[in-house]
Amino acid sequence: MDRRENKRRAEKVEAAEPRNKLPSPASLLPTDPALYSGPFPFYGRPSELGCFSLDAQRQYHGDAQALRYYSPPPTNDQGPHFDLRDGYPDRYQPRDEEVQEGLDHLLRWLLDHGGKLEGGPGWLAGAIVTWRGHLTKLLTTPYEQQEGWQLAASRFQGTLYLSEVETPAARAQRLARPPLLRELMYMGYKFEQYMCADKPGSSPDPSGEVNTNVAFCSVLRSRLGNHRLLFSGEVDCTDPRAPSTQPPACYVELKTSKEMHRPGHWRSFYRHKLLKWWAQSFLLGVPNVVAGFRNPEGFVCSLKTFPTMEMFEYVRNDRDGWNPSVCMNFCATFLSFAQNTVVQDDPRLVHLFSWEPGSPVTVSKHRDAPYAFLPTWYVEAMTQDLPSAPKTPSPED
Repeated sequence: MDRRENKRRAEKVEAAEPRNKLPSPASLLPTDPALYSGPFPFYGRPSELGCFSLDAQRQYHGDAQALRYYSPPPTNDQGPHFDLRDGYPDRYQPRDEEVQEGLDHLLRWLLDHGGKLEGGPGWLAGAIVTWRGHLTKLLTTPYEQQEGWQLAASRFQGTLYLSEVETPAARAQRLARPPLLRELMYMGYKFEQYMCADKPGSSPDPSGEVNTNVAFCSVLRSRLGNHRLLFSGEVDCTDPRAPSTQPPACYVELKTSKEMHRPGHWRSFYRHKLLKWWAQSFLLGVPNVVAGFRNPEGFVCSLKTFPTMEMFEYVRNDRDGWNPSVCMNFCATFLSFAQNTVVQDDPRLVHLFSWEPGSPVTVSKHRDAPYAFLPTWYVEAMTQDLPSAPKTPSPED
C-alpha cells in the first residue's frame, strides 16, 4: 500500500468523525534532517524514579517482580545455537493487541508516586509524561521512510501527556500480519528467554511458555533542552555483573537480527536498524545492546554487543547515515511545538499530531472520543489530590 493510499484512508477516518472534531490549528512542523543538523542539545542523564511490573495476565504490580537477570551462554567457538522456533506456537501467549492501553500503567504508577517526586507537584506540572517508545519514534522521524505515526496530546494540571494512536495503516498492517512475521516476533521474545534468568546467578529456562503480557518497566526522569521529561520504558533485563549496579546503567537491551554476510547488508543494518536500537537505548540510558544473529533456519549463530554510545561510529562516515544531533534536535523541536500548541488545560481536549514520511507534522483538535486518552479514574484522583490546578507554565519556565 503506498503512502497516498494511506493518506486517503486516514482522511476517510477523519471524515467519519466530524462530530467531535474542532477547528484545527494551521501550523505545520517540517521534518527534513537538514533543518536539525545543529549541535547536540542538552539531554540530562536519565535517572530512575521507580519501576512496575505487568504479570502473565497483564495486571499491574508496583514492584520489580518481572525483572529478569542477564545470563549469557559461555563464550566458545561453537556459537550459542539457540533454536528460536522452539515452542512456537504451542508455548506462546501473545499479548492482546486489540487492547489499547495508552498511558494507563504509567498513570497508575504516577498516582502512587507522583506526590513523592523531587520538586513536588510543581515539577510534574511543567513536565511531559509519555512512553519511551513514543519518544523513540520522534527521534527517528527525520530518517524514517516507511511508517507514519499519530500522537495524541492533552494538558492536565499543567502537565503535557503524549500517547500514541494507532494509525489506520498500522492497524491494517497488524490485522494482515503474515505468519512469517508473527513467527519472527516470537523469535525475538524467545531469544530473551534463552538469555535471561529469573534470579541472579541462576540459569535461563527456555522450556517454559513465552508470554508477552509479562513486562518490567522502568520509570525515569530526564531533561531535553528546556523540557522536563517523565517517561517509562520496558526493560529486558539487568546485568548483575555490570560495572555499575545503579539503574539504568545495569540494564541490557536484547535484540535479534538476521545473519549478514555482504557489506551492503551490514550498511543497511547500520543505517536503519541500528538507528532504532540507538534511539531506544540512549533515551533510557541503557549502555549496551546484545544482538543475536540468526540463520535462515532460525538458530542464533553468534552474539555481538553494541555499546550504545559507540553505535554512531558505524555510520559517521556514511553520507546516507543518521546523525544523533539531528534526532535529538528534532525531538526537542517537536516537544516545543507541542508545548506551544497545547495550551488549554483540559483532559478531554486532544491535539492529534499526525505525520507521514515525506510530509510535515500536522495538527488537528478533537474533544472526547475517540482520541481522549486520560482515564476518568486518573483525572478524578488527581483532581482530589490537587484542589486547585497550577497554572500552565510556559516552555521557558
